[in-house]
Amino acid sequence: MKYIIQITINKPLTECFNLLDDHSNMKHWQAGLDSYEHISGDPGMIGAKMKLNYTFGKRKMTLTETITHRDNNKAFHFNFDSKGMHNIQENYFEAIDANTTQWTSKNQFAPTNFAMRMMLMLMPKEFKKQSKRYLIDFKNFAENGTSLLK
Repeated sequence: MKYIIQITINKPLTECFNLLDDHSNMKHWQAGLDSYEHISGDPGMIGAKMKLNYTFGKRKMTLTETITHRDNNKAFHFNFDSKGMHNIQENYFEAIDANTTQWTSKNQFAPTNFAMRMMLMLMPKEFKKQSKRYLIDFKNFAENGTSLLK
């Protein structure tokens, strides 16, 4: 499954990219994130790997994030791998003006087992909804300092 989502953020491009690049900010805009751990490579650089641990309701999930492309203030691409799913995410950033940034996120989900294939077929809107939620929460964090931490 492939889809594209976009959001306009009322902050300068460099500020948005820097907030996204700082892993310590993830807890403020990624709902369900419990912890993250650097595994290998230079943090924030191509080839770097991180282990991300999430809880969604009663379900725990671990992802391995690999940075596949980085072009400062223009693009940041990742692969996310978990039990049963491979996700390719390409993020593009464009300055609309000096204080406004357009974030375009291209997502591709490829199930690697039967259970996830069925989940993707039965609930494709949930994947899109979650991706959109992250962008909205990032926008709120970038613009207003709104954190998901209670």
